[in-house]
Amino acid sequence: MPDSSRPANPRVIITRELADANQDRMCELFDAVPNHADTPFSRDDLIAAMADCDVLVPTVTDHIDAEMIANAPDRLRMIASFGAGVDHIDLAAARAKKIIVTNTPGVFTEDTADMTMALILSVPRRLSEGEKLMRSGQWEGWKPSGMLGHCIGGKKLGIIGMGRIGQAVARRASGFGMSIVYHNRRQLPPAVEETLRASYVADLEQLIRECDIISLHCPHTAETHEMINAERISQMKPSTYLINTARGDLVDEDALINALENQRIGGAGLDVYQREPDIDPRFLQLKNTVLLPHMGSATFEGREASGERVITNIRVWADGHRPPDQVLDGWV
Repeated sequence: MPDSSRPANPRVIITRELADANQDRMCELFDAVPNHADTPFSRDDLIAAMADCDVLVPTVTDHIDAEMIANAPDRLRMIASFGAGVDHIDLAAARAKKIIVTNTPGVFTEDTADMTMALILSVPRRLSEGEKLMRSGQWEGWKPSGMLGHCIGGKKLGIIGMGRIGQAVARRASGFGMSIVYHNRRQLPPAVEETLRASYVADLEQLIRECDIISLHCPHTAETHEMINAERISQMKPSTYLINTARGDLVDEDALINALENQRIGGAGLDVYQREPDIDPRFLQLKNTVLLPHMGSATFEGREASGERVITNIRVWADGHRPPDQVLDGWV
């Protein structure tokens, strides 16, 4: 049954500046408070916002912990997160407080897969190094031994996490003639594997030992925290390339930097980091890495679509129904 107790015109606080079309629409539909300055909220800012709204619209950079949720007034009824990931929100605390949590899954799948494929191409072929060489004015012309990298066709790509994005990467990689294996909590149906031309590897260590390129596409949880650690990096081939467009906390950065500095592995392509926006300065000195500023989902189309999903979730909730992208089950 619809919940008639929900406010018809909820007060909505948005923690970061969204697309103009999204913010304008929110202001039309709700008592919305945009963040036109786009200044990241501090913890105290978030606490104050949670005390002054019915719906909070945070992003992945807003860490909402159990204490903040437990101390939030009863007025806060919904956290409508902008983006697919929800590891920045303590979901157990939200469930205990009966706060609805929604996200925007699937919106950035193709955009992130495109960026992943760009890194898969860029790192082995040394595109970033070549571009910097051109800008330096030190290029002396073509020569047989100049800027040698590794080809992509025929290489084995290991995808860790075969959800929407992992599958989208597999479809792209297949077009480049790569051999695709994957590790996932559950094996995909045979028909899906056949379509993706991907083979399941139950043993993660086996995948890590055998693959030429490893791409991470799993969420950050207690089980996946620093899953790429010193021990697993030591099992990689000296020519292996690591790609991460998922979450920075999946990788032990000290262990990765050590391996890259000592050329223990071929290189890395990174779009996410453990302590964003504070990047370990040692990364900046490494030639065998391509570093991007968390831009996997940075398309006009994707960001606006995500905002539209946020609006839909809030409208459906305000109308007394279950939001389509509710993260927690068991109650509405």
